Amino acid sequence: MQMYEVKKLPHHPKLDVTVPGSKSMTNRALLLAALAEGESTVSGILFSDDSNVFLQALKDVGFTLQIDMPEKRVMIQGKGGRLPRSQANIYVGSAGTAARFLTAMAAMSDGEFRFDASAQMKKRPMADLLKALEDLGAGIQYLCEEGTFPVRVSGMGYRQPKAQVSINIDKSSQFLSALLMTAPTQFDELEIQLTGTRSALSYVKMTEHMMKQFGHAGVIREADDRYRVIAQGGYHARDYMVEPDVSAACYFYAMAAVTGGECLVRNMRQDSLQGDMKFLQVLEQMGCQLSWGEKGLVLTGPEPGHLKGIEVDMSDFSDQTLTLAAIAPYADSPVHIRNVGHIRGQECDRLHAICENLGRMNVRCEEYEDGVKIYPGMPQPAEIETYQDHRVAMAFAVTGVRADGIVISDPMCCRKTFENYFEVLDDLTKR
Repeated sequence: MQMYEVKKLPHHPKLDVTVPGSKSMTNRALLLAALAEGESTVSGILFSDDSNVFLQALKDVGFTLQIDMPEKRVMIQGKGGRLPRSQANIYVGSAGTAARFLTAMAAMSDGEFRFDASAQMKKRPMADLLKALEDLGAGIQYLCEEGTFPVRVSGMGYRQPKAQVSINIDKSSQFLSALLMTAPTQFDELEIQLTGTRSALSYVKMTEHMMKQFGHAGVIREADDRYRVIAQGGYHARDYMVEPDVSAACYFYAMAAVTGGECLVRNMRQDSLQGDMKFLQVLEQMGCQLSWGEKGLVLTGPEPGHLKGIEVDMSDFSDQTLTLAAIAPYADSPVHIRNVGHIRGQECDRLHAICENLGRMNVRCEEYEDGVKIYPGMPQPAEIETYQDHRVAMAFAVTGVRADGIVISDPMCCRKTFENYFEVLDDLTKR
């Protein structure tokens, strides 16, 4: 197994980083461009394992794509909500967005499609979305274990004037995003009733905004737990620029936070649609300073040892739970992360991964059903078990820029979203 030994940064480093495009926005933009009428050009694309399986799936169902990797650009000939082929085998790998969005797209068609996924993705939540699609009229045939891949999806067929459906999104807000984006291709009007308790919807707001950017403003939130989607003529082709990935940027801002340094991430946007912008507010509360300039956003960390402990509900930006956990030992009082129980069902049980790896570093950590509490302590040399989870690998590398002897196992699992992460880190630590 490949290993990566993290090198320490000096105190008060000045970091200057460019991160790839947003994974969340990349795959939403690809889907919306495919559903639009006419040719769209999506620029700033993140080319990663997740987006590559998404692109391959679009080709497998017959869409014409022109892919320019050096320029980070894809041109897609949309078919106005129709799928070019009525039959295909679709492989979604370990990509949650591909699994949820493409399954919904297939269910809203008049074809028949066989879906399969990696062993990791087969363990992740799908059942609530599949049930909702079946309730709306799609045929769902489980080819192995009920509620997950492999599965055969038979589309709903003829367009329907009006329908309603209930869905529980406690395990993933992507279920709701999938229904919102694909509903206009099949229904004149669809009412979606949310069950469960989850109210963290920052990624759903991103979905709504991007739908508007592709010409569809027909999403109405009638109550906290009820949405209505009106077709309004479908999506329109356009040129679209994907924002830099805030999730990726946060790792480098966290490095500045624990070393008392400065970090500029280029091309960051104050009007960003991404929910992980909220993590920057957490870093501010912990003692960091933010300043916007022409080149992007600069974060300045406090003097080493002056990072403040915090108690925070991270349900609406839970991808950064691992990042906060990775820097928590350097705080001057405990860090308590709450309301993130759903991350147990992501690429791995992330709460268990946090406590397991902090334990290896001899850092005290208390694991709860929906969160963790981490106590101050200097991390000791340790090998980090990544569980094939890109965010575990990238987050605990942040711990290692201030502590000796942190080694990341299987570092290339970060190919899922940020293939050259450790090359960028190497460049920073060699300066």
